[in-house]
Amino acid sequence: MSSASSTTTGAAKPSSTRAKPANKWEAAADWTDGRLGIYSLAKANLRKIFPDHWSFMLGEICLYSFVIIILTGVYLTLFFKPSMGEVIYNGSYVPLKGIGMSEAYASTLDISFEVRGGLLIRQIHHWAALVFVAAMLVHMMRVFFTGAFRKPREINWVFGFLLLVLGMFDGFFGYSLPDDLLSGTGIRFMEGAILAVPLVGTYLQMFLYGGEFPGHDIIPRFFTIHVLLIPGIMLGLLVAHLILVFYHKHTQWAGPGKTEKNVVGMPLMPVYMAKAGGFFFLVFGLLAAISAIASINPIWAYGPYRPDQVSTDAQPDWYMGFSEGLIRVMPGWEISLWGHTLNLGVFVPLMIFPLVLVAIAVYPFIEGWITGDKREHHILDRPRNAPVRTALGAAWISLYLVLLIGGGNDLFATHLHLSINSITYFVRVGFFVVPVITFIVTKRWCLGLQRRDKEKVLHGRETGVIKRLPHGEFVEVHAQLPQKDLFKLTAHEQNQPVELPAQADENGVARKAGVLTRTRAKLSRGYYGEGGQIPKPTAEEHHEITSGHGHH
Repeated sequence: MSSASSTTTGAAKPSSTRAKPANKWEAAADWTDGRLGIYSLAKANLRKIFPDHWSFMLGEICLYSFVIIILTGVYLTLFFKPSMGEVIYNGSYVPLKGIGMSEAYASTLDISFEVRGGLLIRQIHHWAALVFVAAMLVHMMRVFFTGAFRKPREINWVFGFLLLVLGMFDGFFGYSLPDDLLSGTGIRFMEGAILAVPLVGTYLQMFLYGGEFPGHDIIPRFFTIHVLLIPGIMLGLLVAHLILVFYHKHTQWAGPGKTEKNVVGMPLMPVYMAKAGGFFFLVFGLLAAISAIASINPIWAYGPYRPDQVSTDAQPDWYMGFSEGLIRVMPGWEISLWGHTLNLGVFVPLMIFPLVLVAIAVYPFIEGWITGDKREHHILDRPRNAPVRTALGAAWISLYLVLLIGGGNDLFATHLHLSINSITYFVRVGFFVVPVITFIVTKRWCLGLQRRDKEKVLHGRETGVIKRLPHGEFVEVHAQLPQKDLFKLTAHEQNQPVELPAQADENGVARKAGVLTRTRAKLSRGYYGEGGQIPKPTAEEHHEITSGHGHH
């Protein structure tokens, strides 16, 4: 009796209503789905809608180039020897035969000249790294200028920022691994910057370099950081980034039928996946073609690293030009405190660089605090409709370009036949002047485009047809814009500046606004007050003009 009752205490799982599998592949799929739940997961997500716009492909280029970096990097690790042990080169590259060098440099030469396809893989790996950082930078610029970082995507902006910074430093560690004269110069440069940090600089240098440079630990440590530590962190951040993109749904440009609560576009499967797959092979093929045509980092031309030599035109990869320029144009100031020398010529730029990066990382939170906007935003801004934000982004880009000139002041001097001192002084002045000018010009440009949009909404587009009125006046006939264009030009929101609280409460007791409150109100007026945006046309204004009053 007890046995019979025990068999009826639990409800059996209903059997599948699906007909018997047609073949072994369907049977295998059913077996897998019964244990992993793939079908239900795919059913819920593979029909997810993604909007279609060319600018969204920038993020895909980041992803695809990262995949290419991983694939080519795995191949290179099979042949690279991360060792500082001394060997005498006896390979196929004749000019370096009999030269003493590290195993790291010798193995890189072997990859380039002995391993089948090794040089092409090295080229693809390096070019993909450059494209990866460039695509991330341009992708973040697109996100910044369109306001795609606003709630609920602030954390995803931080993830993207961390991916950009880690990609920059992983690129530096990667091109340092061959131990050639160029990369060795860069490592020495980095060592000097680290040693300029007061109190902890020597400890950081010993932790990273394992002793005096050049030593025996630097390449093995850089190799571990380059192939294991940073890529592992980046992979985790990338997965988190994509999960949040999926969870928050994709942003989209304003247009008819598009709201903050829907997404208009194509399903992930099969349309978007087919396009994405084709785009991946297009990116891979283009990188392979560039790598086969344009040589990059020819280490055999530089020779092995020697502390008493510096390669001609020693330059880091472009994404490190910002930090290089800061140090090159900074005056060589030094001060002595309590018997210790503080190298301000290196320490000050070393502090400015991370401060600029931190400002980029926290900007979404700063703008959210200024506006006080707690709503979710899934519709993108046109850059012209956020003049201050757009001007800030343009000012940062101009600052980067100025410092890039400073980082390559020797090349600009030799190629343009200019004085290197003149270029350095130009960069010093431009560091303070160019971003301000760029900000003012960009803001006025955006306001001018807003006025033009308002004019087009109220008076229509110019047709080029000239009409003579009965009293003799010649006017150009304007054609009314289609409804979709009117919607596009008037769909943006216009935030109002935050007002200071009343100087007295309901009981007449005076209260003084705090420093943060006054600062927030002042910044808010700068963003959205008079001179910060052009009032967009109202429906009443449009109706009055198009009804015949002043409209041709």
